[in-house]
Amino acid sequence: MKKSTLILFTKHLLDFMFFSGILVCLGVPFIFKLAGRYFTIFDRYYIPFCIIYILSGIFALTILYELRTMFRTVIKENPFVRENVVSLKKMGYYAFVIAAAMVVKLLFIVTPSTVVLFLVFIIAGLFSLVLSQVFDQAVTYKLENDLTI
Repeated sequence: MKKSTLILFTKHLLDFMFFSGILVCLGVPFIFKLAGRYFTIFDRYYIPFCIIYILSGIFALTILYELRTMFRTVIKENPFVRENVVSLKKMGYYAFVIAAAMVVKLLFIVTPSTVVLFLVFIIAGLFSLVLSQVFDQAVTYKLENDLTI
């Protein structure tokens, strides 16, 4: 069966985000050092900001990795498997870690973008955990149907 353009585009987008994210995470110390020349906040909190953003980046990469893993099952047209339930749970926990990192950043400087990131990752974490329960039920129904047939 021919894969749709949307599926292929999404696969390539996830791949691009994952690999470019690795480069960005590796470049954080250099980017923040350069930013410190123009914005004193990056110079003043260089070490804490590097730690916060590298940690957040690593967990964002793990979310992207889990999404890429799940997407393989979509491409194989078999998305309702236990592995996806586990991936969704992991993504929820990883999102909470990023939200916690944003709370730590708020201790240094309060910015609207940090508050928005905190809220986005809290909602994403909750959504992932709820979706993992939905997928768990779907997998159970699928397995029961497979046994019936």
